[in-house]
Amino acid sequence: MSELRRDPIGGRWVIVDTDHPHRPEDYEYEPLNWRGGACPFCYGNESMTPPEIEAIRDPHTSPNTPGWQVRVVSNKFPALQIEGELDRRGLGIYDMSNGVGAHEVLIETPYHQKDISDLLDQEVENFLLMYCRRALDLARDKRFKYIMIFKNFGAAAGASLEHPHTQIIALPMVPKSAAEEIKGAQNYYEYRERCIYCDIVRQEIQDKERIISENKHFLSFCPFISRFPFEAWIMPKKHSNSFCNILAEEVPSLASMLKETITRFKGIFAGLSYNFIIHSAPVNGESGTEGYHWHIEFMPKLMRVAGFEWGSGFYLVPTPPELAARYLREK
Repeated sequence: MSELRRDPIGGRWVIVDTDHPHRPEDYEYEPLNWRGGACPFCYGNESMTPPEIEAIRDPHTSPNTPGWQVRVVSNKFPALQIEGELDRRGLGIYDMSNGVGAHEVLIETPYHQKDISDLLDQEVENFLLMYCRRALDLARDKRFKYIMIFKNFGAAAGASLEHPHTQIIALPMVPKSAAEEIKGAQNYYEYRERCIYCDIVRQEIQDKERIISENKHFLSFCPFISRFPFEAWIMPKKHSNSFCNILAEEVPSLASMLKETITRFKGIFAGLSYNFIIHSAPVNGESGTEGYHWHIEFMPKLMRVAGFEWGSGFYLVPTPPELAARYLREK
C-alpha cells in the first residue's frame, strides 16, 4: 500500500509509492540536446547582451569585454522593470500595480557546455558569492520585498538558453508560496520555541536513510515529504534565515556540497534537466522570520505534473525519498 505523508511546514500531502517504486531506469525524461549556434552568454560575445552590471574578471580588463569568470547582466526580456513607481490600485474587486522589480541574469561560467558538476570548486564559490552580492545590492531598494534566485538548466526545466546561467528577480511583494512556507515555519517556532528546519536537520542526521551527503556546514538529503521523485534539499546545519548571512568560511562547504549533489544526479541521470531555487527570508522590514531557515531546493525534471496534482494539490512520488537517497549515495 502507498503512503500518505504530510508536510509539517506547509501542511500539504504527498502520496509515496512504496509498493512498486520506480528505479532510475524506469524514468523516461527529455535529455539535453545541445543545439549550438551563436550564444550571447559565451566568451567573446559580450556585445550581444545588455550592459554588464557586475562581474568577476581579470585585472585590467574592461566591462563588456572578455576576461570575466562570472558576469551579471539585465535580462533582455525582463519580467519586471526597475524604473517607475509601484502604484498599487484597484480595478473593481481586483488588485493591481505596475510591474516594478528587477530581473538579472548571472552567467556562471564562460564555458557553454559546462554545468556546475564540471566546474572547479573555486568557480562554484565565485558565482555563489556573486549571488550574495547581487541580492544585497538589490535589497537596498526599499521597493523590493523578496529576492528570488533560481536556476533552470535544460529545455525541460524551462531554460530558453543552453549556456549555464542563474536568474535573480527582485519582487515588490513576498510570493504566495514563500509566504506560506515562512508562516508555517513561524507557527512552529512560536508553538515549540525552536526552528522546524533545525529539527528536520537533526531528524535526518538521526535517521540517516534520506541523507545524500554531509559536510561540516551543510546537509544534502531527499526530504521525507518530497513532491517530486529524487527531489533534494541542501540545508545549512547552523540556523540562519537569510542566504546572504552565509559566512566566508561556509562558502567553500556550500560550493562543494552543491557540486557533489549535482554530480551524483548526473551519475544516475545522464543529460538531466533540473531547477533549483534558493529559499531565503524576505527583505526590507518583513517580520516574523525568526523561525525560518534558508535552504536550496533541487528538482530534477524526471516527470511532469499532471491533472491530479493540479486539481488536488497532492503530489505523486513514484520513488520513495529513502530509496532515491540510497541510489544517490551509491554514485
